[in-house]
Parts: sequence; structure tokens; C-alpha cells
Amino acid sequence: MARLFGTDGVRGLANDELTPEFALRLASAAAVVFQTVSGDTSRRPIAVVGRDPRASGEMLEAAVCAGLAATGVDAIRVGVLPTPAIAFLTADYGADLGVMISASHNPMPDNGIKFFAAGGHKLPDDVEDKIEAAMDAEFVRPIGAAVGRVRDAPDAADRYRKHLASAVGHSLYGVTVVVDAANGAASALGPQVYADAGAKVIAIHSDPDGVNINDGCGSTHLDTLQAAVLEYGADLGLAHDGDADRCLAVDSTGAVVDGDMIMAILANAMNSAGRLRDGVLVATVMSNLGLHIAMKDAGVRVRTVGVGDRYVLEELRKGGYSLGGEQSGHIVIPAIGTTGDGIATGLLLMEQLAVTGRRLADLAAIMTVLPQELINVRVADKHAVARAPEVQQAVDDAEAELAGVGRVLLRPSGTEQLVRVMVEAGTADAALHTAQRIADVVAAAGA
Repeated sequence: MARLFGTDGVRGLANDELTPEFALRLASAAAVVFQTVSGDTSRRPIAVVGRDPRASGEMLEAAVCAGLAATGVDAIRVGVLPTPAIAFLTADYGADLGVMISASHNPMPDNGIKFFAAGGHKLPDDVEDKIEAAMDAEFVRPIGAAVGRVRDAPDAADRYRKHLASAVGHSLYGVTVVVDAANGAASALGPQVYADAGAKVIAIHSDPDGVNINDGCGSTHLDTLQAAVLEYGADLGLAHDGDADRCLAVDSTGAVVDGDMIMAILANAMNSAGRLRDGVLVATVMSNLGLHIAMKDAGVRVRTVGVGDRYVLEELRKGGYSLGGEQSGHIVIPAIGTTGDGIATGLLLMEQLAVTGRRLADLAAIMTVLPQELINVRVADKHAVARAPEVQQAVDDAEAELAGVGRVLLRPSGTEQLVRVMVEAGTADAALHTAQRIADVVAAAGA
């Protein structure tokens, strides 16, 4: 059976796979597991519950709060806020767990539920497995005054906004930014925080109606942001996703500045200022080889982990490192938060423009992106195909050809019967031809 929890919580089609009944059971199971793990029976547990603005979030929020209250947990309902805000508030309110209802960059019909432990940290696999196992188990239902209560927290957004304000030490006056909020959780907060820091802000896709989240906008659809940056003559554009844990950028020429480039800019600045612990940047295997080359030239070591921000977070915590992230725009700065924070990333990126007086295009030039080709091959058994001798030989041959000027990454998909073939090379043609050659071998092995 497939594992219930994916790399970022539980997701599915709202009111189909992800029903109110399912959400209630999931929240109750999580509450029971958290109470068992903590072992603290001296007080009533507290949970922070937030959501993005998609319509189904209202329904699922009610179910989650009911599930928590049914186990004797008090729910602090903070409304529409970004995922990193829920992580922060879980710690700031001294809560025992946090719950975010969001499907991030997915289309509106989807939704998801993710949990944070005390302190705002993501859950390890074994705790998620315990929650899944507890969903069908009976639990003692409190009665009378022991039933959990649900209350709103009108100060939640202000707490998070003040926290973000402390992340920047230099005014952003003189920086003009176009912000694409993806009609998501940062629609009001993101532009406000940037303006509070001194930037001139032009907000687009910042009018959520419950249906338009991620609809042709945000970090997965950058074309309208590129056009707006050119139209307004802005210094840069910033794009968030539906729950605002991502940030991608566009420079003043309209060129995309992805997560790798943002990490390169921030790592170089932090290293020069002596604020990059052990001179280490944490990135995933999907980061472009150009990032590794640029960081080596800048005197920064890159520690590589598996795909998913949870693995970045684990490595950051284990080594006490200062910066990590993904090409997709999940950037984690532990001094600011326990998870990727798109608004904080945008603040720090703009701070570099304000401090140096340089254009974003010039800052991003620290890194040269190697052409990359990704081919997904559908197979019957992704793990068997990835281990097949002929596939391994094809990868070895390609890596020998690309030695020093490229790389090959072959990995099974985490959610589908696909084998992903990714090749980076000195030219786009070389990347395409090499990837296609390996993909043909994968397809033949998986037939």
C-alpha cells in the first residue's frame, strides 16, 4: 500500500480523497499521537490551525478543529496565513502541534494537511507512520469540560509580520518590486511586509476568491510577472506559491532567477559576512551543477541531500548550518524560521540589492546555469528498472563522457511509476541527446 504521507504532508482532491470525515480522523489521530509522544498530562494540549484561501480550506479547517477538540486539544484558529507563519506561530504560542491546510502550488481543487511538531519543526517519518496507524484505532473521547475548545487568534498575522520585520537589517528604500502572490496565502501579508521594509510594491494576483489560487500565476507561471516587471520598470519581481513557502524571482530584464541562483546570491553574501556556518550551503540533488561550480569558486561547500525540503531541513538541523534550499524556491534560513519562507527569502534578496546597489542580474551572474534536460519515462516497475544493469551501464557511459562538464541523475519518481532522467551538460544539444539516449534504454528495460 502507498504511504499516506508524501514528502509534504497528505494531499488529495478535496471532498473526494480528502473529505471532511478523513480530515477529522487524521486530526484526531495526530492529536492522540502527539499527546502520547509528549507524555505531558498536566495541561490541555494546544494546536495552531491555519490555511490558504482555497474554498475547500474552510470545510477542512472546520473538520480539523473538530477532530482536535474531540481529543481534548484546544485549537487556535489563525485563518489564512502562509505555511511558514504556522510553523513560526506553533513555536511563538508555545503550541504542541501546528496544522496547515494547503496544497501549496497545486491547483485549486486539491488540498492538503501538514503537521508541525512543537517548535515548528516538520515531522519525522516515524511520527507520520504512527499517525497513519492511529487513524483507524479507537481513542478515549473526553466529555464535559475536558472537550477541547476552538478560538480565533486576531493577533496572529501581526506576530508573524513583526517576526519578518526583524529579518532585515537594512531599509529597502529605493527598491521597486512587483509581487505575484499567486492569489494565495501571502496576498495581503507579502506586499504589506515588503512595503513596511521600505520597498515600493506593485502587487499582482493578490485578490484571492477561493477559486483563483495558483490559476495561471505564482511561482509555477512566471510569464505575467515577467511582463509586469518590464511594464513597470521594476528592479525585480518576486513570485510566491499558494502557501508562500516558495520564492522565485525575475530580474529587471525579465530573466528568471530560480532557487539555485537565489541560494548562490545569499550564500555568497552570508559567507562574505562570516554568517554562513562552516561555509556550507545545503542543496538537493536537483540543484544545477552550475551552483556547485559557483559555490566552489566562492569558497562555499555544498552538501547535497535527496529531493524534498524535509531532507534539507534535516541536514540543516544536524549540522547546525545557516542556509539551504531547492531549485524550486524553497529557501530555508534557520536563523529566521524552521521551514521554507518565501516572504523572508524575498526580503533578504531585496536587501542585497539595497546594500550593494547592484542589479539582480549582476548579483545572479555569480552562477552560470548549465543546460538541463529532464525526461520522464513511464515504466511498469520503477525501482527494478532503475537498478537494471543495462540502465546503470548507460548512466556510467554518459557520466564518463560528461566528466567535469556535466552530470547525470536518474531516480524513480516518489509518487508515480516513472523513472526520471536528468542530464546537465555544457550545451543544450548535448544534454538533450544524452538524456534521450539514457531514456531509450530505460524505456526498453521497462517495457
